[in-house]
Amino acid sequence: MNWIYEPWPWYVAGPLIALVMFLLLLVGKQFGMSSNLRTACAAVGAGKAADFFKYDWKSERWNLTVVLGAILGGFIASNYMSDNTVEINPEVAQQLAADYQITSAGNSYLPTEIFAIEALSEPSTIFILFIGGLLVGFGARYAGGCTSGHAISGLSNLQVPSLIAVIGFFIGGLAMVHLFYPLIF
Repeated sequence: MNWIYEPWPWYVAGPLIALVMFLLLLVGKQFGMSSNLRTACAAVGAGKAADFFKYDWKSERWNLTVVLGAILGGFIASNYMSDNTVEINPEVAQQLAADYQITSAGNSYLPTEIFAIEALSEPSTIFILFIGGLLVGFGARYAGGCTSGHAISGLSNLQVPSLIAVIGFFIGGLAMVHLFYPLIF
């Protein structure tokens, strides 16, 4: 049973992702989380507040199964198939502890110094998470999709705009980690 707690090797996970993408392509659908969340918002009546959500969401309700699958899959994986730790390079763990006072690296899936419930007692943390959520939401809308949609679905369909978006995501991630994060924390 120890195999259940190990990450799937690339030669299993990669072909499974490719199979899912091929099946979606075959039925004329695309994968991405931001479109799924748009469908969920439209289903609960967000069209009354914004024209962006006024569309025939029932034709896209299959997206809701992706959201449900992500929630259920994440719950099952984190509670029954993982010890919720990530193996990282010891040098990176030392640098995180020295530069950012993140001492939980390698002991938990997410750094508890940032993502623990106790961290939410500080208004600055809530503010940063709120602004980050707004920027991610705006970026996904402005880019015409999220990282998973562009990187998995768009690139597998050989879409040049998705390649440009993925390059932009990587540049933005590098800038955040190396330029902005040290200034914030």
